[in-house]
Amino acid sequence: MAEIGAVIDGKYEILKQIGKGGMSKVYLAMDQRLNKQWAVKEIIKCTTNKNNEVVVQSLIAEANLMKKLDHPALPRIVDIIENKHTIYVIMDYIEGETLSTLLKDYKVQSQEVVIEWAKQLCQVLYYLHTRKPPIIYRDMKPGNIMLSPEGNIKLIDFGIAREFKEQQMADTISLGTRGYAAPEQFGGKGQTDARTDIYCLGVTLYHLITGQNPCEPPYELYPIRYWNPNLSGGLEKIITKCTQLNPEDRYQSCAEVLYALEHFEEVDDAYRKKQKNKLKFFSASVGTCAFFLIVGIWGQLMKNHADNSNYEILITRAQNSVSSVQSLETYQEAIDIKPEDLTAYLDLIELCKEDAVFTVEEQELLLKKINNNIGVLRENENYADLAFEMGKLYWYYYNYGVDTGEDDNQITKMKSSIKWFEDVITYSPANYENIEMASIYHDIGVFNRDITLNVQEASDKGQYLPYFENIKKLISTVNEDENEIVSLELYKLAMYSIDNYARKFKADGVLEEDIRTVYETVKTRTQNMITTTDKTTQIKEYIMQRFDSADKSIVNAYTK
Repeated sequence: MAEIGAVIDGKYEILKQIGKGGMSKVYLAMDQRLNKQWAVKEIIKCTTNKNNEVVVQSLIAEANLMKKLDHPALPRIVDIIENKHTIYVIMDYIEGETLSTLLKDYKVQSQEVVIEWAKQLCQVLYYLHTRKPPIIYRDMKPGNIMLSPEGNIKLIDFGIAREFKEQQMADTISLGTRGYAAPEQFGGKGQTDARTDIYCLGVTLYHLITGQNPCEPPYELYPIRYWNPNLSGGLEKIITKCTQLNPEDRYQSCAEVLYALEHFEEVDDAYRKKQKNKLKFFSASVGTCAFFLIVGIWGQLMKNHADNSNYEILITRAQNSVSSVQSLETYQEAIDIKPEDLTAYLDLIELCKEDAVFTVEEQELLLKKINNNIGVLRENENYADLAFEMGKLYWYYYNYGVDTGEDDNQITKMKSSIKWFEDVITYSPANYENIEMASIYHDIGVFNRDITLNVQEASDKGQYLPYFENIKKLISTVNEDENEIVSLELYKLAMYSIDNYARKFKADGVLEEDIRTVYETVKTRTQNMITTTDKTTQIKEYIMQRFDSADKSIVNAYTK
């Protein structure tokens, strides 16, 4: 067992244990050369234990399998270290929590969220199934699915995944998690294939949407509306078809499941009944359609007038409310009336900034409203304004994880903001006033997201000069009237970058007087700033603590 503080292979320092399996442990480790965190899976060899030998071979097979894969929903294997007694597999450390943890905390998940997760899972399974040869995952369950801070799904633990062998009649070993595993995974009932993963996916969705653990009584998958009559009949049919005992009766590919999920409302009983009623009464209504058309147009005009009036009333009420909770609820009501109008969204963003913290709970609420209406929002000619404000909200205020002014939280903020600045670039009209700023934010975020991997692959040369120029441009936009947290976050990023990349800046052609100018500007402005909150005082103190270190980094980099 690796001890806390031990250094593996001269570079991976063990920080803490973060997971444990039957015969393996997972640690969080820091790469002392790259200053990056990795997950380290450890297994102790035991030649006298046949089960141990199986697990060792499984671990090696898992690592070799993962090295071939490249998908954003899958962790990467970056190193395999084997000695006489131990094997270590070094892989991406994935921030977030498993869906099993969410189930413990909240029991059931909302239908909208589960469907979105299901689509992402279909996409990654489809990727695996279309490899050559296909890869069958075989262990889909909430505990093997991570949810990142950005709301994206990550599939972990490939310990029992296998490559599909076309000539093989059955699996040589029965593996899987009882309750989630398909019947063919046990008892020699044939070789597992893509349909096995579809079964496991169906059971996982069943657990998430009903809160009923298939590993516990009643050990039977009832239709999901048995537990909650308000759930969609269409989703019920999809899960039921996924979990048929006979593989021939299931969906035959994840592409079919994904299509069904994207059209789940169309197979709902209530939807079909409504469509039949429309057809039944169509012929009877032809003669009076002109009359009803006129009445309908008039009614719609009146409804639009009423909606506009109600919308404006709600916006005014939310703006004047003394309770932030009441304002939050009122803005949500306004969005439901006019989901295409940006006013309520932009006001909500400002509300989230009031305490200088954009919480995970606020993120979930805001993203739900935006994602549910993203189609009509992107058609709005001013959508770029919303995307730009969302990007800055993440960049300066996002509070995922422990926000102590440390660099790791700032990197998370920048990574989370990238997609919003991409939307600004994609959907902004010609001559949009914030397009240059959005591009700068985007490029700085991408740099910090990718630089560790680029250093590892020795492909980082030439990236530091444009990064420095972007930092310089961003600082030049700060004026005396700027929000203090915005200014301090930029100064923190600048000081962090100088401290960590001074040598790289010099190698890429940044002049010493340029880096000194940025350093002195940040130092002077930080020292002169009067902070008004505990949070900004904390950030200011953190920046000032880095002055000496950053200064030494410049001296060391530019000393001949």
